[in-house]
Amino acid sequence: MSTPTIRDVAERAGVSKSLVSLVLRGSAGVRPGKREAVLAAVEALGYRPNAAARSLSERRTRTVGVLLNDLRNPWFVELLDGLNGRLYDSGMHVLLADGHLNRRLGEDLTRTFTELRVDGLIAVGTLQDPEALRTAAGRIPTVVAGAREPVLPGVDIVANDDEQGARLATEHLIGLGHRHIAHIAGQGAVGELRRRSFEATMREHGLAGTAVVEQGDLTEEGGYRAAVRLLSRPQRPTAVFAVNDMTCVGALSAAEESGLRVPRDLSLVGYDNTYLSRLRHLWLTTVDNASHDVGRRAAQRLLDRIDEPDRPAEVDLAPPSLEARGTTAPLRTAT
Repeated sequence: MSTPTIRDVAERAGVSKSLVSLVLRGSAGVRPGKREAVLAAVEALGYRPNAAARSLSERRTRTVGVLLNDLRNPWFVELLDGLNGRLYDSGMHVLLADGHLNRRLGEDLTRTFTELRVDGLIAVGTLQDPEALRTAAGRIPTVVAGAREPVLPGVDIVANDDEQGARLATEHLIGLGHRHIAHIAGQGAVGELRRRSFEATMREHGLAGTAVVEQGDLTEEGGYRAAVRLLSRPQRPTAVFAVNDMTCVGALSAAEESGLRVPRDLSLVGYDNTYLSRLRHLWLTTVDNASHDVGRRAAQRLLDRIDEPDRPAEVDLAPPSLEARGTTAPLRTAT
């Protein structure tokens, strides 16, 4: 049995091939009766559009390249879920590349995406080679998601409001009575925004003298080492705000090895609300960075930019919220 063609659909529905094409593209300018006849013919014949032929006729591949900073980071899971859902609803397919592998192999995967003629590119997280992204953005519509850099002409940025999120975390700890609060900081523009907001919030509450910042590297091991240094200080903090959940897990391990009970002796707050924070034996208090919403917004921004490539670039920030769980508690007073 031969594969049904668009001509077969047109003949069965009693319409032209061009009208069948309009229906399949979702055009609003088709009368309901004609649309129903075409869809009924498609269903009866089991017709499936030829993706390659459609790409040639539309001069689009209906694919989007997604380059992640590091696929191992659990924060990206929910962002990708929001991203994929919106793109799928628009008939787009996603090609995924791991920036960590990109660096290890010394390859420029943004160039691979342009060679594959993707319709658009979404860079997720802070990439190590912004110049490669600049080159790609000069050729195809591009959006940065979940990061605040690089800032490039014609490239939208969709992210969480990091300053507000850090303020929520810090004020939560202050509200519990903590005064000696430390921050394990991260890298890049996002890490800088969260650190500055922590320091500003402590200063506004008259606590600049008891605020401590220890540098981390966004990993569990980096969080562990930073927490060991903090807990070795003569005046150890009673609470720690970590730049992300992975860092917070490392800090939790350091606290337990030091004989401290969380949250009885030390309160901990993470950031990102990853699946790690929701594991029952961790149950981290954390900042929800609206990653699913960021993914959907980034997808929509890219779709808009594909349709209107010359419009001015914008920064779109999703509001965060605090998820208070089992790693924070009121400050215990000496008895």
